[in-house]
Amino acid sequence: MFTHHAEARMQQRAISHQAVDALMAYGEYRRHRGAEICYLTRHSRSRMLKDIGKSAFLKLEKALDAYLVVGDDGALITAAHRHHRLKF
Repeated sequence: MFTHHAEARMQQRAISHQAVDALMAYGEYRRHRGAEICYLTRHSRSRMLKDIGKSAFLKLEKALDAYLVVGDDGALITAAHRHHRLKF
């Protein structure tokens, strides 16, 4: 489920629904400031590459430097690109 805010940010930041689905399926979750942060590590990227194949992975690769903020109810609050290391 996407909030209105998340839909707007995904469109503004060119993060596709397929990239969000991949992040949610293969990403690591970490609790931070009352919400779950979902992001990809090197290990989760390699697992994703093995599962979906190289051609599908290359299509999504540019958008995979993103992170997601997911609420306690499972709704996607926002999506953004990572420019720096996430600090927890």
